[in-house]
Amino acid sequence: MLLSLVLDRAVFGGVKPRVSFREAAIRSVFFVLVGLLFSVYVWVREDAASAVTYLLAYVVEESLSVDNLFVFLVLFTYFKVSESQQQRVLVWGIVGAIIMRAIFIFLGSALLHRFHFMIFVFGGFLLFTGAKLLVRKEEEVDPEDNIALKLARRYLRTTKEMHGDHFFVVKDGVRYATPLFLVLIVVEFTDLLFAVDSVPAVLAISNDVFVVYTSNIMAILGLRALYFVLAGMMSRFHYLGTGLAIILIFIGAKMVASPFYHLSSLHSLVVIGVVLGASVTASLLRKKED
Repeated sequence: MLLSLVLDRAVFGGVKPRVSFREAAIRSVFFVLVGLLFSVYVWVREDAASAVTYLLAYVVEESLSVDNLFVFLVLFTYFKVSESQQQRVLVWGIVGAIIMRAIFIFLGSALLHRFHFMIFVFGGFLLFTGAKLLVRKEEEVDPEDNIALKLARRYLRTTKEMHGDHFFVVKDGVRYATPLFLVLIVVEFTDLLFAVDSVPAVLAISNDVFVVYTSNIMAILGLRALYFVLAGMMSRFHYLGTGLAIILIFIGAKMVASPFYHLSSLHSLVVIGVVLGASVTASLLRKKED
């Protein structure tokens, strides 16, 4: 994981004024290939079944992440964050996400091992979340309603204007947080809420902490590049939310039914792949005037 980040930085460099679509696409393909090839290591380290389970968890986490990127796009647009600033926020956002995923996954796994009935709690939560997402209407996301942003503005000294790529500035000996730091707080808070959905989803797939955590991190590593690929296309994915809702309901049902019926990871991977493919295809075929 660290090697892929170092190689990415060595080949493409650090934060740039602008990331072209071509470069973002190449970076995305690179991280997807790294994520997929890591399944070979899982196969060698454990077995073929674990490798398939890893791929299933990776696909679920990657697909759920796309919905999260839409919130980031709205947030960056609202605060008029430049592309270089977006890259800086996303880098630190990914670092925070890696730490939070570790905490959530280890806690969730410990709960499942200690209290077996938690499998029904997690499964029921996924069913509820999926059903809620399925009936949700498309509505505007207002960053000003974010509780993290309200608390940050209340308890932090902040400037009204951006100061380049800086999160903090010092004026008259007093340290102030810039709007860019507020954006970072909202990104981290959004990912925290997102982890509440995604972590139970991957724990429903496997209780192997190694498989669950590595699949999460591999999916997260490519989010920065994936964001710049999808930024201009997100409005086209009208039916992606429906597809993600069906996936959450499917995984929740699989988790609740696991004590009575076991569905293999390979079959689950096929189901999720078909749902994702159908939702993306339907979105791209939908006429713009519709």
